[in-house]
Amino acid sequence: MQQMMPSSSEVNVFEQRGYLIGKKIGKGTYATVHLADFVDGAGPKKLRLACKIFDKEKAPKDILRKFFLRELDILTKIKNPHIIQAHSILQRGPRVFIFMKYAPNGDLLNYIKVNGAVVETQAKVWFHQIASGLQYLHSMNIAHRNLKCENILLSGKFNAKITDFGFARFCTNEDGDVVLSQTYCGSTAYAAPEVISGIPYNPKMSDVWSLGVILFIMLNASMPFDDSNMRKLLKDQMNKNWNFRSSVTDTLCSRAKHLIRVLLEPDPILRLSLSKALKHDWVHDNELSKSKMY
Repeated sequence: MQQMMPSSSEVNVFEQRGYLIGKKIGKGTYATVHLADFVDGAGPKKLRLACKIFDKEKAPKDILRKFFLRELDILTKIKNPHIIQAHSILQRGPRVFIFMKYAPNGDLLNYIKVNGAVVETQAKVWFHQIASGLQYLHSMNIAHRNLKCENILLSGKFNAKITDFGFARFCTNEDGDVVLSQTYCGSTAYAAPEVISGIPYNPKMSDVWSLGVILFIMLNASMPFDDSNMRKLLKDQMNKNWNFRSSVTDTLCSRAKHLIRVLLEPDPILRLSLSKALKHDWVHDNELSKSKMY
């Protein structure tokens, strides 16, 4: 991935604009992510950012057209407190530099690996934040299509923010008609059964399934399904063959269990809608605003 490193000329150009690109902190198939700082000429204060570098010449044309250009279009249209905000998008030659707000407390999956299952009071806060960010996207007719714990970042104040719009797409065409998705994308462990089945699917409802998987993982510190065998995975999903861990099943309240069950409903028509999930008794029990840990 050496070709994704910023060249000395690029470093110089961005420094003149106040952007200081630092070490690499992540990489994908066609992009790398670096730490960065932005220094406003009006003052000495630095703003910590993450910089995603994408080389359009290195990516296949179908990937470029179908995903990356769509991602750029979406990033310029969204602004919400529960979504990682793009600071600026700059291009130099074939390479695009996407500067985004940096989340110093890492992603939700790493948090769970280090700390174990999330206590219910905090899980409520994070679930509400993630679901609210998703509701905003859906109100813009945008489906994320890759919701997973790794794509939920934790800010300096431990607020949850959705990131990575590489698989996001608009759910309607130019005439405003609903368009079903036919692309298998995202992580298998979080993919809804209709996605696994390879049939045209409503991407908003598949997002809701993924949200249910995230909630299950937060409260159980484990995956609801084994994704090592696709055929068995689909069978388990359709048969609702998942269980809470013995260490949490007796302490988890019935309302939390019910919310997970109706989110992990294999029939997308019967699956709980996002608006109803946000109004669920568990989310509002014990006054959400007073249950925040951070």
